[in-house]
Amino acid sequence: MSTTLAKAGEIERKWFLIDAAGKPLGRVAAQAAVLLRGKNKVTFTPNVDCGDHVVIVNTDKAVLTGKKLEKKYYRTHSGWIGGLKETQYKTLMAEKSDKAMYLAVKGMVPANALGAKAMTRLHCYKGAEHKNAAQKPAAYEF
Repeated sequence: MSTTLAKAGEIERKWFLIDAAGKPLGRVAAQAAVLLRGKNKVTFTPNVDCGDHVVIVNTDKAVLTGKKLEKKYYRTHSGWIGGLKETQYKTLMAEKSDKAMYLAVKGMVPANALGAKAMTRLHCYKGAEHKNAAQKPAAYEF
């Protein structure tokens, strides 16, 4: 039995549009991570960047299940004493829902050069309008 391995020059990239309205944030992020990584393709090769472009719209209408809006926090630390900053997801989703979606997807791709390259193909937008209409992204349902 032979295994077909994809080469970097043979990759065909498509554009997908995911509507996050009324869907859980984590489920949308998980599907976006699969598309960005290329795991849905039969030619998936772990050491080659073979993913597609993903446009996520309506991130402000994505939902968090349970009591995550009150109990979940986005934390950053400057490295200095007392440099911890916490933002409740209630305010993060209200003000920067596209950043919340970006962070969720970023946590689901590998923390290496392949993951960093995949994250450059992710585009998150708060509303229904997006700048990537010229690429004609195909609607992706799950």
